[in-house]
Amino acid sequence: MNRLSDRIPHHSPFVYDDAFIKCRDLFKIYKPADLEVVALRGVDLDIQEGELTAIVGASGSGKSTFLNVLAGLETPSAGQVTVGGRNLLDMNHKSLVTYRRSEVGFVWQSTSRNLVPYLNVRDNIELPMAIAGKNTKHRRTRSSYILSELQLADKALRLPEQLSGGEQQRVAIGVAISNSPPLLLADEPTGELDSQMAIDIFDLFKRINRDQRTTIVMVSHYQNIAQHVDRVVHIRDGRISSESFVENNFDRSQESTENEYVVIDEAGRLQIPTEILNKTSMSRLALVESSEETITLLNPDKFRPSQAI
Repeated sequence: MNRLSDRIPHHSPFVYDDAFIKCRDLFKIYKPADLEVVALRGVDLDIQEGELTAIVGASGSGKSTFLNVLAGLETPSAGQVTVGGRNLLDMNHKSLVTYRRSEVGFVWQSTSRNLVPYLNVRDNIELPMAIAGKNTKHRRTRSSYILSELQLADKALRLPEQLSGGEQQRVAIGVAISNSPPLLLADEPTGELDSQMAIDIFDLFKRINRDQRTTIVMVSHYQNIAQHVDRVVHIRDGRISSESFVENNFDRSQESTENEYVVIDEAGRLQIPTEILNKTSMSRLALVESSEETITLLNPDKFRPSQAI
């Protein structure tokens, strides 16, 4: 059998190269009225340049908050986050606006947030370039290229309401990549689409990722999301709990196997999935035994030495 390091993709957390996205002990706390809501609780995560990553978790686990932090839409309460070498916590308002315009594209679940309803398809795609100050020739050349890639050239003059849901979301992706950002974020991009349309959108993300080496991070509840990305990061209660990888993910001639790994952060903290803990009689305390290759957790009630009476 191959060693584990030979079977895990190059972009996995087991490889410690310089990452495009680096998060260290990231916290986000909201304080509505007299309440305090902790959305992110010490997130540690590296994402490599050119990686296609999905963030999954239950509602309220912190997925969308994490995405908004990467987009520069939310300011973390504590910790560190860098994207392409830029420290987002050190950027002023003007720098964040420039970052959002040129360095990151965002695709929302609701098409009403992605597209201007009274602009046609081409004008929607060209709008971010106009805001960024690109000249007319550049905008027209770039939009024509994107329309061709999206297979929407024949619908360039249509309004959003004249398109299907899948077509609207493809235009939304065209808007997000119009300024060729190195980072593309998507919050439930297939949430309003049927299964076949969802697969078409995932295939489009894969093509953009492969052809342009765009780093893509998406939040998704799609059941088989692991089949469409390099890596799945599971968030639970504002923390990274585990990660999944699918072997032979993009070779459909071979059977794919999904492997899930729990995550040990830099402080040595470990989250054990609830479904695993529920199968044991483990309480909040555990005995730890370790060797060169294994760490074993033991129930102290069963393995505590007998006490003399």
